[in-house]
Amino acid sequence: MEQTVYLNGDYLPLSEAKVSVLDRGFLFGDGVYEVIPAYQGRLFRMAQHIERLNNSLGNIRLQLEYSLQQWEDILQPLLDSSKDQYFYMQVTRGVAPKRDHAFPVEAVPTVFVMGSDLHHFAARNEGVKALTMDDSRWEMCHVKATTLLANILLRQQAVEQGCAEAILIKNGKVTEGAASNLFAVVDGVLVTPVKNEEILPGITREVIMELAAANQMPYAERDMALSELQAASEIWVTSSTREIVPVVTLDDQPVGEGKPGPMFQKMNTLFQQCKRAGE
Repeated sequence: MEQTVYLNGDYLPLSEAKVSVLDRGFLFGDGVYEVIPAYQGRLFRMAQHIERLNNSLGNIRLQLEYSLQQWEDILQPLLDSSKDQYFYMQVTRGVAPKRDHAFPVEAVPTVFVMGSDLHHFAARNEGVKALTMDDSRWEMCHVKATTLLANILLRQQAVEQGCAEAILIKNGKVTEGAASNLFAVVDGVLVTPVKNEEILPGITREVIMELAAANQMPYAERDMALSELQAASEIWVTSSTREIVPVVTLDDQPVGEGKPGPMFQKMNTLFQQCKRAGE
């Protein structure tokens, strides 16, 4: 059975979903996106994801007056209570009469939603390899924009060297992964880089900090030097689709004992409990 998607008010087979070649998302990458996981038909942290989506829309000055309830109504027909899923939601500035960098005077935003099966990330139990690279992205990384070419090129360099992620460094400080947020255990404290325009404010990142606070796990949100990352006893990369993934090798050097560490084991257990409870 062909997958059903949502496009501009209609539910239709994926093969029939079409947008104009004059859509500004196609021509300029002029749009934003969001990814929301759902476990057994229950959307996880929906309100936080929509808040982030609205922040991204506001930062690129794209007006879309959808309430949380309207988004839930859009997603409801695509939910399947028999499995875990994730939903890709994209909003572009819409179709303009001609290709022009300036905003069109009148354009209706294009809204697209597609669900996909969410599979357990097999490497989570063993850990992955990562590579540090200079952060060459733009200055508004807090916006979840569809213009991801810099991220793609960085991630591809890592993949070509047998690594699962590129961990980005800017002016000697750690920012995040090419497609993830980052945590490191430094002297027994779980540290994540401070939230600013250099990183995407991840929802999984926020959940981890909530769980750390609620379970008396020492944590800090602060700048992290590359030297601290290199000396960390544990490193994790996090995202909505991969959840928490331990990095066991960084730049061909083992992280800690070269296997997922005890703080990861504890946090992963807490996170799995949290998501199944729908908290």
